[in-house]
Amino acid sequence: MPHSIVMPALEMAQETGKLLAWRKKEGEAVGKGEPLLDIETDKAVVEIESPAEGILAGVKAQAGDVIPVGQTIAWILNPGEKLPAEESSSASGRRMDTRTAAPAAAASPAAAAPAATPASNARISPKARRLAREHGIDLSRVRGSGGEGEILAEDILSFVASGGSPVGAATTAPAKTPQAEARATQTISQVARLMAERTTQSWTTAPHFFVTREIDAGALLAAREKFGPAIEKERGVRLSHTDLLIAAVAHALGKHPIVNASWTGDGIRLHPEINVGIAMAVDDGVVVAAIPGTNAKKLGEIATTRRDLTDRARAGKLRPADITGATFTISNLGMYQVDAFTAIIVAPQAAILAVGRIADRVVPVDGKPGIRPMMTLTLSCDHRVFDGARAALFLNDLASAILEPQTLL
Repeated sequence: MPHSIVMPALEMAQETGKLLAWRKKEGEAVGKGEPLLDIETDKAVVEIESPAEGILAGVKAQAGDVIPVGQTIAWILNPGEKLPAEESSSASGRRMDTRTAAPAAAASPAAAAPAATPASNARISPKARRLAREHGIDLSRVRGSGGEGEILAEDILSFVASGGSPVGAATTAPAKTPQAEARATQTISQVARLMAERTTQSWTTAPHFFVTREIDAGALLAAREKFGPAIEKERGVRLSHTDLLIAAVAHALGKHPIVNASWTGDGIRLHPEINVGIAMAVDDGVVVAAIPGTNAKKLGEIATTRRDLTDRARAGKLRPADITGATFTISNLGMYQVDAFTAIIVAPQAAILAVGRIADRVVPVDGKPGIRPMMTLTLSCDHRVFDGARAALFLNDLASAILEPQTLL
C-alpha cells in the first residue's frame, strides 16, 4: 500500500519545518531507510530517511517550502500502484500554500493582497498566541497568512520586525541613507531565528542560578594520554577531553537523579535514562546532539559516537533521533581559548555544564605556590528543580570523577 511522506514533528513545540532538498527525484526508486530529504527545524538540519521501499511519487513540496507538521508532501508507491486521493488537509488542519503571485502587471489592486481576516474570527496557532503574549501584541492588529486567515508564528514575528504595523498594511518606505543601510536587519535562517526564540524563552522562564568550580585537570590530561592510543587503535578515533568529561558527567548524574530531570509545569520529572547532549557550533548557530544511554557506554563508545555526531552535524546530516532526548547538556568552549562562561539551559532540561579551557595557573600545591593545569566548570541550574546545595554536591562528585578518571573505564 502507498506510504505517505509527512513533515515530521521532532519536538512538542514544533509547528513547521522547512524543506531544504530532496535526495531523490520524483519517479526514482528509494530503499527503506535510505536518505530521502533534508529538513530544517529550530534545532538543526536533519536528514529524513524513507519509511518504505518503492518509487517516490506525488511530490507536493519543493526546496524552500515551509510546511506544517503532519502534512503529506509525497508518497512512496510500489510498482503499479496509483496515488491515493489527494489529502485536503494536514494534521493541524492547514495546507501548505506554494502558489506564486501573478505578475504585477496582470494583477488588479483588489487581487494584489488577500482580504484581512479579523483576529476575532481568525484561528490563532498556540505558538503565535504565546509569541504575541511575550511581545505584548494586540492580536486584533495582526493579519493572518495561514489558511482561512489563521495567525501563525511567522505573522507575529513579521509584525514585530515591522515595528508594529499590521502585516500587509500600506507603509511609507523611509529614504535609504548610509545610516539606515548600516542598521539593516540581517536575514537569518529558521534554525538561528528559532534558536534565539528558544534561548530567550528559557532565560525568561527558568530561574537560572550558577555554581562554579575550579578543578585540577592534570589527571584528565594524563588519562587522555594513557587511554587515548588504545582507543584510537581500536576504533580509529582520537580521545578528546570532551569525551572524558561526558563520561564523568554521566557518572555523576547517576548519583544525582535530580540534576538529570525536567520541570513539567506541574512538578519534576526524573528521567530514567541518562542522555548527555553536546552543544556543537554549526554554520547557523548551535546544535545539541544527544548520546543515548551515555552511562552505559564505555569510553571508546562515547568517543566514537561523539565523533560521528560532530561530523554529521557539520555536514547537515543529523537524524531526528540525534537531536531529541538529551537530559543534560555540556557546552565546551575550551578549544576557543575561553577561560570561563555561563550557559543558558536547554529547555526542558534542568541544567547545562559550561566548560572553559585547561590552562596553567598558580595555585596552592601542598601549601606552596605551584603551577597546575586548571579548568573552570560552571553549572547553570533551574531553581525550580533543585537548589544550590544539590548543585554543589553534584559538582563535588563530578570533580571526583575528573580527578580519578580511571573510575570511568
